[in-house]
Amino acid sequence: MTRHRDRGSAALELALVLPLALLGILALVQVGLLGKDALLVAQAAREGAREAAVTTDRDRVEAAALRGGTLPADRTEVDVRRAGSVGDPVTVEVRYRAALLVPFVEWLFPDEVRLTSQATMRQETAGEETS
Repeated sequence: MTRHRDRGSAALELALVLPLALLGILALVQVGLLGKDALLVAQAAREGAREAAVTTDRDRVEAAALRGGTLPADRTEVDVRRAGSVGDPVTVEVRYRAALLVPFVEWLFPDEVRLTSQATMRQETAGEETS
């Protein structure tokens, strides 16, 4: 008779622990997706800095950053800072509002997750910045 009662308590323990375990797994998946987005933002900043090193066209720099990180334009901001002459540094900063895609774990994260990365390269072209 005690074996039957043990099986019942094991089932009850599983029923109590399983939702918490699944919630933890879903939270880990969301953290992994945010980590992937952070890598994409860093790649976008590098691609933007590469383009900014050879051109002064802000639209081309922004397009290169968005293309390089495969980030949606509606949630991404690209900022270009130049010192002015050839050989000086040019810095591209990419800010991205990450989406929370995994259901049931939104309450574990802030309302808006912002990821930021910047890259600096040496400016290779001279001229005035356009746009």
